[in-house]
Parts: sequence; C-alpha cells; structure tokens
Amino acid sequence: MKRTAYWLTLVLFATAANADDPERGKSLFADHCATCHGTNAMGNGPMAPVMAVRPSDLTKLSAGNGGTFPLDRVVRRIDGTTEVLAHGGPMPLFGLLLQGPSVAILAPDGSELIAPEAIVDIATWLQSIQGGS
Repeated sequence: MKRTAYWLTLVLFATAANADDPERGKSLFADHCATCHGTNAMGNGPMAPVMAVRPSDLTKLSAGNGGTFPLDRVVRRIDGTTEVLAHGGPMPLFGLLLQGPSVAILAPDGSELIAPEAIVDIATWLQSIQGGS
C-alpha cells in the first residue's frame, strides 16, 4: 500500500510539473537564456555571433531525440549536473542561480528527477515550442 501511495504521489507531482507554468518559463528564459539562445530559442541571441561555441537551436530538441522531448537532459543541462567540464563548458551553469522550491518530475525513461521549479518551468516552455512554433 505504501508503494502505491508513493507512486501516486510521484505521478501527481510529475503531472503538476509537466503542466507547470510555461509562461513563467518563457519569462525566466528571456531573463537568463535569451542573450545567447535568442528570445525564440533558435540560437540567435545577440551574443551568439561572438561566441566560440554557437548556442543550440532549442526548438529542435525533440526532433534530435527521435520525436521525444528530452526533459531529463534539458533539466540536467540547465542545472549543471551533466556535461560539466573540468574547466567549464560552452554553457554557463544556472543551477545555483535558479534555486528554489523543487518538484518531482518523471523523465521520459520513467526515472524520478527532482529539480527546482524555475528550471522545470523553463524546460516546460521549451517543450511547448518544439518544432519552431
């Protein structure tokens, strides 16, 4: 019974996170990411031309992942828990900047991921704009 309650709670949190606030995510993206990725997330921000590594077009993440939005990878990339190079990488780490209340979400593989709401909001907005819409 405890196991069932755990999974129901997890699913409720995951559902709330997946349906979280994409408008807040869009605003947070504009504040923290648009300088490099552009307000449309296509990698064409005002700093893009002078960067050694061109920012990614974030509207094509699903297309580059077999049609599935890589929610777990996006969240981990923003918070800096993956692809962190010893001497820094092409993308700044936002995990410390975007701290706050956390939520549990389910990754596409079914694993649980705990992340700050702000980062989930950004990822939710990015998921909503896949395909360049």
